[in-house]
Amino acid sequence: MSALVEQFAAQNLMLPRSAAQILRALPDFLVAVEITVGPDGAGERVVGCGSLAALAADLAEVRSLAVDASQHGNGLGGLLVGKLLDLALARGFRQVCALTLRPRFFERLGFEAVDRWSISPKVWQECIYCPKFHRCDEVAMLLTLPEIAAAPVITAPAARNGLLKRLILAPVNVKFF
Repeated sequence: MSALVEQFAAQNLMLPRSAAQILRALPDFLVAVEITVGPDGAGERVVGCGSLAALAADLAEVRSLAVDASQHGNGLGGLLVGKLLDLALARGFRQVCALTLRPRFFERLGFEAVDRWSISPKVWQECIYCPKFHRCDEVAMLLTLPEIAAAPVITAPAARNGLLKRLILAPVNVKFF
């Protein structure tokens, strides 16, 4: 994960994260791993990652979102963000933000561009230490999560969806930890 994040940080596309920073935030990370099986055996390679950082009781940030170039255009970034949004809902956050150089990516996922000062917990917790603080070129994006009503209790067994059964049993090239 560290190498993947640093690859984009070296291109000035995201902020660098040290291995120690990633280890401290490890419970908040999702990782996509490509599994290959060949004549020499099985292999695994990290091809994507992202984390969800709590900024306030009701606000979290998508952070360190990185997808290996070999996976660009395959929907992996959107899948990672979707899983991070699921995690945000499960943890009770009402809003999720991101600071990005790719605002159109986040717009396609339902985020809206906002003034960076409107997400003040982010600005005052981390941005003030950033070397780009006074000349920041990132766009602040914000998504308000839907309120989820409690699911009704179903007493009878639900019928299995045939498509879902096939999808579950299909071979998977990417898994999340």
